[in-house]
Amino acid sequence: METLTISPVQQGTLNAQLAMYDLHTLLFNNVLDSMTDKDAHNRLGTKANHPAWLAGSLVQERFAMANVLGVDKTQQKEANDLFKDHAGIKDGVTYPSLDSYREDWNLISPLLRHALANATPDQLNGPDPFGMGEDMKLLDVMTYCMDRESYCIGQLGLFRRLLGYPAMRYQ
Repeated sequence: METLTISPVQQGTLNAQLAMYDLHTLLFNNVLDSMTDKDAHNRLGTKANHPAWLAGSLVQERFAMANVLGVDKTQQKEANDLFKDHAGIKDGVTYPSLDSYREDWNLISPLLRHALANATPDQLNGPDPFGMGEDMKLLDVMTYCMDRESYCIGQLGLFRRLLGYPAMRYQ
């Protein structure tokens, strides 16, 4: 098999993703700061995904990416069962506590960060493990995941404000 390399553009993409990853690692904890589990289940009278689902899906996605890169860890069982296979929100279900999500986030984040920073060109140029698109490579999927994290953290930030919490801190 031919050994692949990544181009300077791909290296730039990876470096940008790692910078975003580090920011998201901080912001996840900040956006959930002081939010109650009761408020985290409030959909504000809409069909929107509530904060408990948003937070749990973010944690699950980090575990899924880590698994692809060889990190053999899973989110706590109850959460893993609720979110496996990219499951959507389930009505009438009490999702795990925000503390359990923070615990799992803080467990997986440094492990995934290390795996991302040390991914080989063969891994980065490898196939899309989630079947998102026929021309996508793992590096493309990682880009999508970083964008999704931004989107979900933004939704959580909006929920914070709508639920009467102070704005999220950026430091």
